[in-house]
Amino acid sequence: MSTPNFKLTKFACYTAYFTMSSIFCVPPLLFSTFREMYGVSYTLLGTLVLINFCTQLGVDLLFTAFGKHFPIRWIVRMMPLITACGLLTYALVPTLFPQNAYFGLALGTVIFSVSAGLSEVLLSPTIAAIPSDTPQRDMSLLHSLYAFGVLTMVILSTVFFRMFGTEHWAYLFGFLALLPLAAAVFFMLSPMPELGEATSVRSGSREFVGRAKGITLCVLCIFFGSCAENAMGNWISTYAEQLLGIDKAVGDILGVAMFALLLGLARIGYARFGKNISRVLLVGMLGAAACYLVVALSSNALPAFLACVLTGLFVSMLWPGTLIMMEEKIPHAGVTAFALMAASGDLGASVAPQLVGVLIDRVSVSSLAGRIGEKFNIAAEEVGLRAGMLVSALFPLIGAGVVLIAMRLFGKRKRKQNEIP
Repeated sequence: MSTPNFKLTKFACYTAYFTMSSIFCVPPLLFSTFREMYGVSYTLLGTLVLINFCTQLGVDLLFTAFGKHFPIRWIVRMMPLITACGLLTYALVPTLFPQNAYFGLALGTVIFSVSAGLSEVLLSPTIAAIPSDTPQRDMSLLHSLYAFGVLTMVILSTVFFRMFGTEHWAYLFGFLALLPLAAAVFFMLSPMPELGEATSVRSGSREFVGRAKGITLCVLCIFFGSCAENAMGNWISTYAEQLLGIDKAVGDILGVAMFALLLGLARIGYARFGKNISRVLLVGMLGAAACYLVVALSSNALPAFLACVLTGLFVSMLWPGTLIMMEEKIPHAGVTAFALMAASGDLGASVAPQLVGVLIDRVSVSSLAGRIGEKFNIAAEEVGLRAGMLVSALFPLIGAGVVLIAMRLFGKRKRKQNEIP
């Protein structure tokens, strides 16, 4: 029997992952438009983000508990169609829900968030299961396409709104729905690899305990890495506007797009030249912490903003790199382990930005912020932003500690395996 050609399968995975960027970055760019056109409150707009992450987290946890009972191959092929349905629901909001636009927005968010959760759980193990001479590079390339997708979507939406106006936003979502439809066609025409279950290990044995410790450390690593990435990724545009006083569209291009560009270039770089993922993770954690400290403590706006953008370089491998480390150090971890990793990453992506936002609000209205602002001639809100960045440095610092512990654990396991005759 001939070996299946998985080139089209890889391309389908890459296309589907690229598509995910549209559902994460485009709706928030329209929050002010939704407020003006439909009277949606800030609280309800924020709830859309909460719905997004809670839905994804629910899907992740569902697969963590019951992953082996699902028809994985069928779900992978249907996943892009779910994405398209969510985007089309957004596009049809003015037509189907003119009197209750928020219901349509919430419904569309739930639909494409289900697909986003499935993509995080299933696309990485699908790529990992495809026979390859360069599995680490394939995984890094997969995750780089999300970053380039964000860059593309920010530029595309900015140009679209400049040319046609934000009042025609629904047409943009109709156009964006074409990409997941293409991914669905690719999946239908391509073979699917076997997504095996985790290696069976007797409960209570030394190997079982070692694998459990390793997976736990990987789960913690991806949590703190996700916190480090998303705390900056969600606040960089606001920080750029506050520090430099520039237009939001320009801030999105200079901040969000450049952050995403470095994120993608670094992942492409690792896909081409990368090795020794544990050291890459350690350098990424420490470099991200240094950037956060520069942002928080620099008295000059330009170095602080450059540090914001440069954070994208250091956090680039923290999520995909942890998946690579798990696949490398804990072979055949299984779909359940990938689902648990996705759940931990999503939890970090929701906790960190929210925590930073709460901290900014609390500090900005405090008397201490007023006194610091008077002393250094800056607004209290900027003091709050800097405080949020300062606390955010703890995420990668703790993550660096987790990586060091993981390196020690996996190093011991490798030495013991080498000692076995």
